Amino acid sequence: MTLLVLSGADVRALFPPKEGLAPMREALMALARGEVCQPLRPVVAPEGAKGLLAMMPAHTPDAGYGVKIVCLFEGNTALGLDAHQGAMLLFSGETGEALALLNASVLTELRTPAVTAVATETLARPDAAELTVIGIGVQGAAHIRTLAAVRSWRRVRVVARDHVRAAKVCAELSSELDLPIEVASSAEEAVRGADVVVTATNAPEPVLRREWLRPGTHVNAVGSCVAHTRELDPPTMAAARVFVDSLESAVNEAGDYVFAARAGVIGPSDLTPLGEVLLGRAPGRESEGEITVFESVGLAIQDLAAARFVHTRAVETGAGSRVEY
Repeated sequence: MTLLVLSGADVRALFPPKEGLAPMREALMALARGEVCQPLRPVVAPEGAKGLLAMMPAHTPDAGYGVKIVCLFEGNTALGLDAHQGAMLLFSGETGEALALLNASVLTELRTPAVTAVATETLARPDAAELTVIGIGVQGAAHIRTLAAVRSWRRVRVVARDHVRAAKVCAELSSELDLPIEVASSAEEAVRGADVVVTATNAPEPVLRREWLRPGTHVNAVGSCVAHTRELDPPTMAAARVFVDSLESAVNEAGDYVFAARAGVIGPSDLTPLGEVLLGRAPGRESEGEITVFESVGLAIQDLAAARFVHTRAVETGAGSRVEY
């Protein structure tokens, strides 16, 4: 038996931004239709360890089985490494044979902003033209690339702790995308002028506050995928219509929701799965002045759908390497 091994470069080449939206949209709708078996991810987080390990298994009748095993090491950013390190495995739904091993760091890097782009296209105002991204690590840069591929922005502003590094990254992205991208002097200034905001940080405490948001803003909250960290303050969660990738995952794992729920300003009935909106079962944005939030925890079905998409294209094009297994 052989196993198809797809490197980070392979995954990047086979999952371009515009084409990545369709499998992510279908994954969210499949979840809403009840076609996905996806338990909450078990996490191994030893006390005193530098990072944690999470396992994200999923199954659908069409895609078979898949599991992403990923380590989250937040200190990696200071080393110039992605905080997410891991492997994605695909298995046949017919025989259980291992089919492919994919670089999970790049898969996560690309599928996350693809989901954000689906949410932005669904929930942001049609005339939204000012984008603010808080955080310019791997996810911040990937979000700028993906969102620039699906919508025209008048300006992009970036908020970062390291202004020197951020200026370098912004200059590179601006040249690559032919798009005005600048480092903002403060988060408040950048958010007050934004139509769409992306928070892509590993901050333990809020980096975005309700009083900064003008009417009609759409927020994509990406960084808080564990219950003990948060990027949005409770007043933001209370004031917005909140959409989620998964209701079960958001209630248990999204720190933005968990802290707001503890404050008594939001509950499960206030959350709308994005897949329900995509299927036409629930309304999306209902007014020009409404503030919307998409709470992105990251799901195993998204990884499975992205990996299947990459695997299919790899088989068609002969990409990757085959090893005896």
